[in-house]
Amino acid sequence: MSAITTTGRAGRRHGWAQAVAAVLSALVAMLGVAALGLWAAGAARLPDGAFARVVVATVVTAVGGSVELSGNAGVFAETRAGLAVVPLSVTLVGVFMVGGAFLHPLRRRAPGDAGELAGWAARIVVLWLLGLAGLALAARQTFAVDVGSGVLGGLTGLFDSAPRLGFAADVPRTVGFGLLWLAGVLVLALLVSPGVPLPGRLPRFQESARPAVLAVVALLLGYVVLGVVTALVTAATRGHAADTFAVLLLGLPNLAWPALTVGLGASWHGRVDGPFGLPMPHVLDEVLRTPDVSMLNLRTLVELDGRAWWLLVAAVVLVPAAALLMVARSPAGVRARRHALCFAVALAVAVLVICLVGRISAHYGLSLLGIGDLGGGLSGELLLRPDVWPAVGLAALWGLVTGFLGGLLARPLHRRGGAGPERRTRGR
Repeated sequence: MSAITTTGRAGRRHGWAQAVAAVLSALVAMLGVAALGLWAAGAARLPDGAFARVVVATVVTAVGGSVELSGNAGVFAETRAGLAVVPLSVTLVGVFMVGGAFLHPLRRRAPGDAGELAGWAARIVVLWLLGLAGLALAARQTFAVDVGSGVLGGLTGLFDSAPRLGFAADVPRTVGFGLLWLAGVLVLALLVSPGVPLPGRLPRFQESARPAVLAVVALLLGYVVLGVVTALVTAATRGHAADTFAVLLLGLPNLAWPALTVGLGASWHGRVDGPFGLPMPHVLDEVLRTPDVSMLNLRTLVELDGRAWWLLVAAVVLVPAAALLMVARSPAGVRARRHALCFAVALAVAVLVICLVGRISAHYGLSLLGIGDLGGGLSGELLLRPDVWPAVGLAALWGLVTGFLGGLLARPLHRRGGAGPERRTRGR
């Protein structure tokens, strides 16, 4: 019997053992992907053995945790640094691992009561929060910054102001946001999985929400697959394989999912200054590397590279395809306007989440005797933020139009393919 339905002390021990294995496997997978990505990015060369703790900090930020940067450069100097970015490749690995581990014992069993489901979820939550708190406590390090041997090195030595940078995770905020992240993953897993019998009235809600949620998840994963293909082609034809694989393992959705919003017509604002760069694609770096904050949208990208029109083509092809997937997975007899509303809501929520987690803010600098940044590669800024509500509105509009058009095809689809997976499932 599974950990959910087994009773008694032995059953509880088995349930906790399964939960421990589930949480550990998810954390180990995320740590492994983060380590490989940071190694490809060159982080293994960080001084003072900081690499391992940087890996841990990356996983903390991937699940919504907060890592604060700090600096110290002696009496006469000041270092300033800040970083706010979610490595969404690591996040995506965590979503698959945690969601799959949560659903595994729930499959192929008779529907139970809500208490059984809540008990299994509670085990996952408790162990996840303990593991995340341990990672947050370990995610702290301070290391020296090499300023070289030139004039800048002489000045910092003269004033005993050799800069040191450090980071430390905010444990309470990390645990709080990590709990919200986990709750979202578990709810999403229950919504998209067709093989999990649920108690009470949950199946009715799951049945109505699943087609639209599943379609939008497939759309987002489709953009990730396109990003992987583009990255591999770039690595094979233009070199810089290490940088490309660093992007793949750390932040591919950070590029792929904003590309979806740009294809829908949304705009982002950003700026790149100093040694920061965007390894893929290069056109982003060209658009953003300006004296002031610049606009990033389909128009500005096309002005630099006409191939950016493919973002619109991808949206025109993949968004209606997702709407058709929703229709094919829906019960027969659903009206076109309901398809339109469901897809509009699901796509708008997805774009809102992309806008919230896809923004980037990073800066650092060194000043001596209050005289600005000293340069020498020791100052820089990377900023990327969306126009949130126009993007959400455009997504809702696309969802309404494509969902309605897909709904118009519902009858022919169901007439050729039967009543659809959801209706056939209920009939068994």
